[in-house]
Amino acid sequence: MNKKVKILNEIKLIAFVAIIGTVAGVVFWLFLWMTNTLTELIWQKIPGVTGNIPYYALIVCTLGGLIIGILRKLLGDYPQGMTEVIGTVKKTGTYPYKKILSIIVLAVLPLIIGSSVGPEAGMIGIIVALCCWAGDNIRFAKKSTINYSKVGSAVTLSVLFHSPLFGIFHAEENEEEDDDTSLTKTSKFMIYAISTASGIGVYSLLSNSICEVSEGFPSFEAALPTGYDYLAMFLYIACGIALGFFFMKSELIFERIAEKIPPIVGELIAGIVLGAVACFLPVIQFSGETQMGVLISDYAKYAPSAMIGIALLKILITNMCIQLGLKGGHIFPLMFSAVCLGYGISLMIFPGSSAHAVFAAAIVTAATLGVSMKKPIAVTMLLFLCFPIRMFFWIFLSAAVSTFISKKTSD
Repeated sequence: MNKKVKILNEIKLIAFVAIIGTVAGVVFWLFLWMTNTLTELIWQKIPGVTGNIPYYALIVCTLGGLIIGILRKLLGDYPQGMTEVIGTVKKTGTYPYKKILSIIVLAVLPLIIGSSVGPEAGMIGIIVALCCWAGDNIRFAKKSTINYSKVGSAVTLSVLFHSPLFGIFHAEENEEEDDDTSLTKTSKFMIYAISTASGIGVYSLLSNSICEVSEGFPSFEAALPTGYDYLAMFLYIACGIALGFFFMKSELIFERIAEKIPPIVGELIAGIVLGAVACFLPVIQFSGETQMGVLISDYAKYAPSAMIGIALLKILITNMCIQLGLKGGHIFPLMFSAVCLGYGISLMIFPGSSAHAVFAAAIVTAATLGVSMKKPIAVTMLLFLCFPIRMFFWIFLSAAVSTFISKKTSD
């Protein structure tokens, strides 16, 4: 291959991945705009017109669960989680992009009825499906060795969490090499960087020029850890690891329960339970980033035991929703639970003092996500979104320790 052809191919590759990112950013913004509009209609506008309807959350969630169950039986088991999406691409070489409308519908419905899940699972399926369509139908893309599932997941996580480094490291950290080794690590990171930059760029442009569609996880106030905080860190890491294993264990339990429940019935049960809990504890609903903002300002009003109880209940409801059919992602809900647990433990060992809460929340969250993701660098990049940068080392250390323990335990 002569030099001119090589340069031309590199230019085409850069342009192609930039287009992938741009399209992903537009689709992502439209997805969140539609979700927010429908959520506002169901939970604000309709109650505003009809007035207080007794057990409104129970009615909405039950009806929503029934509709989702019927549609999943007719349209397919969507949306799939990140691991399932990437596994499908590895196994078949593509993703069923002909079912993209089904994926969109089944990804939006759980979110608008207040299911305790995040949007990342549905969005990854949609973006990967679009990437695979391009790979199968565009002549240049057919010759490319790009792993479209990883590009799709990197762009989705980068745009959703406003963190390109999180999306990139999540796609590549600790991953086995692709079967096709023609792309070097440098080339892969370039592809991820260009696609995520263009995705975040167009998403930000639409958000600033039309309307903001995602608040993201809130930022915590600056904290100055003391010697007592560093001593307590061992307890925080242990609690975060325990919460991570609690998440995985409850996930397995609900998965086994779901296998014994027929289609439609599972979604209906999940809707009833979600709605019943939401009537008395609405903070359990939705993915958790908005609720976390409220909790940050008001957490001192809660008893430590209540914070710990909310953390555990949120995980149970999230896994119930995902496994029984009200599907979505788990990253935001897991972060919410970990922050609640961190606050609760902090208020227990430092009663009457809120100065230690942010450090506790950061360490517990890092340890919990370390168990779940097993990618300490990606976890650290993600938590830059909300925790002070001076905690960088302690966050990474907590994530690394929990990742090590999690891997040793699962071996």
